[in-house]
Amino acid sequence: MQERSLDKLYNFADCSGLHLIFALNALRRNPNNSWNSSNALSLLKYSASKKYNISWELGNEPNNYRTLIGRSVNGSQLGKDYIQLRSLLQLIRTYSRANLYGPNIGRPRKNVIALLEGFMKVAGSTVDAVTWQHYYIDGRVAKVNDFLKTRLLDTLSDQIRKIQKGKVAGLDNYRQDANTSGASVRDVDSHRLWLNTLGLLASQGIDVVVRHSFLDHGHNHLVDQNFNPLPDYWLSLLYKRLIGPKVLAIHVAGLQRKPRPGRVIRDKLRIYAHCTSYHNHNYVRGSITLYIINLHRSRKKIKLAGTLRDKIVHQYLLQPYGKDGLHSKSVQLNGQPLAMVDDGTLPELKPRPLRAGRTLVIPPLTMSFYVVKNVNALACRYR
Repeated sequence: MQERSLDKLYNFADCSGLHLIFALNALRRNPNNSWNSSNALSLLKYSASKKYNISWELGNEPNNYRTLIGRSVNGSQLGKDYIQLRSLLQLIRTYSRANLYGPNIGRPRKNVIALLEGFMKVAGSTVDAVTWQHYYIDGRVAKVNDFLKTRLLDTLSDQIRKIQKGKVAGLDNYRQDANTSGASVRDVDSHRLWLNTLGLLASQGIDVVVRHSFLDHGHNHLVDQNFNPLPDYWLSLLYKRLIGPKVLAIHVAGLQRKPRPGRVIRDKLRIYAHCTSYHNHNYVRGSITLYIINLHRSRKKIKLAGTLRDKIVHQYLLQPYGKDGLHSKSVQLNGQPLAMVDDGTLPELKPRPLRAGRTLVIPPLTMSFYVVKNVNALACRYR
């Protein structure tokens, strides 16, 4: 990487209000298979001279190194490499307390979990968060109907269990970050997978989800070549505006059944609940936000109960816009198409108020957010 390229990358992140996590090249190896850090040290020194605020990672999907460079790196060696990187960071004042993440493993198959376990035994106390990559399906061979199958959505739960099983004792104090590439077929709306990913990971205690990718990578980026937002962008924006970090337990009468041994219940109506974001000043603290994915080909009705029954609800219903249906690259919110006002101005995301006690009607194959106002939920009153 040229200095100018790093400058551009950092300036983009900085002016966008983002924090840059830079993955250093782990493929440069010494004859004894240890990490060759000479190039990384030059980059660290340059970044420090510019006072760039960066967190660090080493490599990407180390389980694939044999394919990439003809030699594998086991978990123990990777752990030693991370300890070496931590030592380099501590030598540079700017990064002596910088965050270090890893090992950014791929899909948690048996050999990958073995790599994770070996890594954690050696370097578990060296990293500030455990990172791993999640893939639903290979978009090159996927079909449209694949994105509506609950079995596909449930593969994420299985991967979470494998990752958590691969942790060693004492790791529970560390954050887990999921680096998700999701999946998509060219020109097919796949944001149900994305919303399911966000809801499921949050409910399983995963703190951070890093999305692949912003622009021009595969078929699952957030904006098109002309920088027009795609459906996943609008979904992400709504999620950030409405959803707070506190996850709430939810019970849906008539939907949830007791699981039997060896049987997985695959619900086509996915419902998650959080405290409404404290940063959204349109709603007072104590409000609750539900978000619902309807994978049925028919509309579904939900009636709020208990303390939620007599509260006003704001609806944010997302549907494909235009005649292309699931293939559409545009989305509408409560019947109004979403588009940038100009190059630097987002549209107002207007809710549709529903009177207290009204049944929530979720159209087929849609996603929706419902802010239940002024609930004064105890769990949501304080940070």
